Amino acid sequence: MRDGNSREPGGPTQSEVPQGSAAVGSEPGSVHVIVHSDRTRIVLSGEVDADLGPDLTEATSDAEATGLPIEVDAQHVTFMDSSGIAFLARLATRTSERVRVINAPETVLFLLEVTRIGELLDVVDENAGSDDEPATVDHGLPTIGPGGRSRGASPEPDDVA
Repeated sequence: MRDGNSREPGGPTQSEVPQGSAAVGSEPGSVHVIVHSDRTRIVLSGEVDADLGPDLTEATSDAEATGLPIEVDAQHVTFMDSSGIAFLARLATRTSERVRVINAPETVLFLLEVTRIGELLDVVDENAGSDDEPATVDHGLPTIGPGGRSRGASPEPDDVA
């Protein structure tokens, strides 16, 4: 049985895949470090896996070097394996202040819970409203639920139901 990270026997290796192309159904991962005056934000997106390992190590070093509190924006993560969890654990254990993980999707929240790494981090949803309102995530799609389509949302060609 193959997983999403392995290749077909006889298929191209990562170095043989043309630059700029990705496997069907996958979104290449990326990591960016943004330094603000009061904090350092690491933005993760796409597939956070072993292929991104060297970039995650570099991001850790860059963020630590600022000496500022660190937050990790995981809103656009589509997949995370043990490399991503190890990255978060490394950040949590090497910094003096607690690292904040913001806007984590359900897949990341699940991994943080089952590995208990979430206990080392402050996991927050910046998109959440007040306690009286349900948390919302801006994923670019209309909200469809028991009450139907969200207010003011009209169907678009790319809507997913």
